[in-house]
Order: sequence, then C-alpha cells, then structure tokens
Amino acid sequence: METQFSMRRLSRSGRTLGALAVVFALVQSMNFISSAGKRTAQTARRATATATTGTKHLYDPSARDEFYGQPLDVAKYLVDLHDAKAPFDFCGGMMFQLVLSEKLRAHLASVAEGAAEPPVVFDSFKPRMFMTPGYSQDADADNVRVFHGREIRQVPHASGGMGFVLQLSMAEGDPEGWTPEEIKEYDGWGHDSGRTWRTADRWAQEGVQGVKAKFGDRAFGLHHRFYLHFDFLNRMWLSAEDGCEGHPASF
Repeated sequence: METQFSMRRLSRSGRTLGALAVVFALVQSMNFISSAGKRTAQTARRATATATTGTKHLYDPSARDEFYGQPLDVAKYLVDLHDAKAPFDFCGGMMFQLVLSEKLRAHLASVAEGAAEPPVVFDSFKPRMFMTPGYSQDADADNVRVFHGREIRQVPHASGGMGFVLQLSMAEGDPEGWTPEEIKEYDGWGHDSGRTWRTADRWAQEGVQGVKAKFGDRAFGLHHRFYLHFDFLNRMWLSAEDGCEGHPASF
C-alpha cells in the first residue's frame, strides 16, 4: 500500500517537473521570438530611415536618436560611422575620418547584438577625461569607457579631404593596436609637443600590422586615449585625453 502511494507520488512529481520544463521551454521560445521580432522591426525602421534621410542620422543628434534609439545604441553607431567613412570635425574644422581596427569593429558589432557591455557616452558635465569616474593618468583602456587610439596624418585617401584619420583599436590583443613601446611611454595628458610622434615605418618596426597598406607609406601620428561624451546640444564628442575633440560632421 505504502509502496503504491510512493509510486503515485513520484509519478505526480515527475509529471509536475515535466510540465514545468515545458513551461520554461515555452517562455524561452517566446523570449527568443520577441527578441527576434524587435530586431527585425528595428532593422526595418533603420532601413526606412536610411532611405529617407541618407546619412543625416550619422551627424544630426535628432535623426541619430530616432535611428539608434534611446538609450543610444553606441556600438552600432560607431560601426556605422566607420563603415560610412564618416569624418569628425576636430578642433574647429580639422576633418578626421573615423577608422576602427578590424578587431574593434568586430567586437563592437557583437556588442550591438548584446554580446558584451556597450560603450559609455558620458554626460555633458564631463567634457574632459579627467572628470570621469575612476580617472587615472596611465595607459589603461577597457573598450567601454576608455579607448586606445591614434591621430594619423598624411593619409592620402582619408575622407574629409585633409588626410587625417582618427583610429580606434582594442586595448588588448589587437594586431593594429598600441605597441608595447607606445604603452610604456604614454603620457597623453601632456602637451603634444613633448610627446613622440611615430612614422608608418616605426609603427611597422614595432609590430603594428598593415599600417602602411591601410594608411600609406608617409603616414605619421600620435597615440591617445579617447572617451565619448555628449554636449549641451546633444552632440556626441570623441575626446582625446589632452582635450582635443571632435563630433560627427555632415558629409
């Protein structure tokens, strides 16, 4: 009698667990379908906006927010700026094309799909890097709040017509990223005149891959840490640690 009761109880428990498993699977499936539906709707909305406004969403704050949403899909925005060869207006009229290293572009593309923490855009009350939480004068970057980068000049094909490129790279393990020598000597909080400018030859000697093929034999430049912040007009600025900064320009 007791054995039969125990068997019935186990049978009921098994059925209960089975039902719970089915419910869990259904919930997971519904979440996946909902997420896929949102991505599809977002893709369709962006395609429509692109057809209507062209590249306006890359430089106009209102069109940008309509296109990339709120909170801003920063990773996707940076990838699109790179893909469009968009120029940034630095220092009041110096046009620098934004170029992401292949590894950083791949990383940000995956971040846009939810794979990792998205980049931070600080508010308008933090117009200098030293105002951001946790700031320290070192060479560290995390691909979220702080990025490694370079200003590169005499690039013959750079958009903007001035031969200037602003390159961003991954903080670690990037064949196009900072060399050990650049990391060791970094003091980007100081004035440019006291820092070491590198030629394409020197970057190649220090191990940067593809620098001449990408930027030309005559390219030269300086490495900086960068971060992102908004201003009071809701423009997004890409700012170097020394204070030189630029925002996406119309093109």
